[in-house]
Amino acid sequence: MLNILNPTDSTSRYTTNIDGGSHWSVLVRRGVNLRLTDLEGGANVGMMFYNPVWLSERYNAPDTLKCQHTFKLTQGNCLYSDMGRIFCSIIEDSFGWHETMCGNAHAQHVSKKWGGRDYQSDRNAWQQNGYDSFLVELAKYGLDRTAMVANVNWFSEVSADDNGNLKLTRQSKAGDAVTLRFEMDTLVVLHTCPHPMNSEATYPKKPIRLEMFKGGPVTEQDECLNHCAENRRGFENNALYLLGA
Repeated sequence: MLNILNPTDSTSRYTTNIDGGSHWSVLVRRGVNLRLTDLEGGANVGMMFYNPVWLSERYNAPDTLKCQHTFKLTQGNCLYSDMGRIFCSIIEDSFGWHETMCGNAHAQHVSKKWGGRDYQSDRNAWQQNGYDSFLVELAKYGLDRTAMVANVNWFSEVSADDNGNLKLTRQSKAGDAVTLRFEMDTLVVLHTCPHPMNSEATYPKKPIRLEMFKGGPVTEQDECLNHCAENRRGFENNALYLLGA
């Protein structure tokens, strides 16, 4: 339960459910954990990260994968900015594979797959897409499409065949969860719209639970810190940044 008189109390916990086909944003402070839980199975959570002090510093998917020698994100991995700093670390993960290559569905993709619906005609039964969802949230902070970056798609596994073609091969089950520990203050922008490669017969509106609570300190034995030499350098970059804050 969130202590509204003292929200920084270490026992405070914020919990909310976010419907499928929705969008949201929040400033997450350093030292706070954010946990996402798939409530029904088949969820997809698109997410981007920004430095709230310098909004030009943003999540960098290529560097995140390259410096950790991986194609997927899972427990032990860190998510990097384009300044070589670490926005957050994945400290728990029951799903085991999250992708950050395929981006978002656009309005034309959703219309082609599931038919065109808009809010003016269909109200809450309309079918939102990830790209426009991000734009709505970015506008709240004075940002537009030029601030869009390659996003994470939590709970979605994408594999490549022998010819290099990508396919959505697995999505999470009900109860799967991933926990992010934030290593610096971060503006988090997210949506719960379908993955762009989703081929279900009907538009999948899959809800998630989002929790935020105080995390523990990073220790010398930390899994994310010791995942690779590059991660240790990323934490060093954070320490230098925080020293001058």
